[in-house]
Amino acid sequence: MTNDVAAPEAALLAAIEKHWGYTEFRPLQREAMSGAIARRDSLVVLPTGGGKSLCYQAPALLVDGITVVVSPLISLMKDQVDRLLSMDIPAAFLNSSLDAEDRRRVRDDLLANRIKLLFVAPERFAAEGFIAALKKARVAAFAIDEAHCISHWGHDFRPDYGELALLKKTYANAPVHAFTA
Repeated sequence: MTNDVAAPEAALLAAIEKHWGYTEFRPLQREAMSGAIARRDSLVVLPTGGGKSLCYQAPALLVDGITVVVSPLISLMKDQVDRLLSMDIPAAFLNSSLDAEDRRRVRDDLLANRIKLLFVAPERFAAEGFIAALKKARVAAFAIDEAHCISHWGHDFRPDYGELALLKKTYANAPVHAFTA
């Protein structure tokens, strides 16, 4: 193993142990996380319970900027953010459950780089001012959680999933990682 591979791997393991209490990777997590740290686009297919969320959450702690997580369900966003906050990881969500004051607070935190992970639904990208706010923030990467929704629901139930190609056009330097079971 070369030093340029060992250093990020050691940093990932240290972050995982500190925040999640794990001392080793599950199968394929090392490769997924290493790709994220190396800023490569990726598609990660792991079984349910295989640790997909950790594959974008841990690298987010080691990169400069924010990781924007596209998630299909408000309850999933809330669960993940609550869990991250309980581990002292700065995270937030923007969705229809927030009132105007809470949305303003999250936007202020985003622009002040006080968030490492921001969870949003794909429809958020169509919301007035969201793209402009992201352009002002230091976006490091995008993670599309439950990526099967792009093809499974995208064209009928959730057409905004089909619009996520704008991420590569608008943020050419930010890698996009898709995660599915």
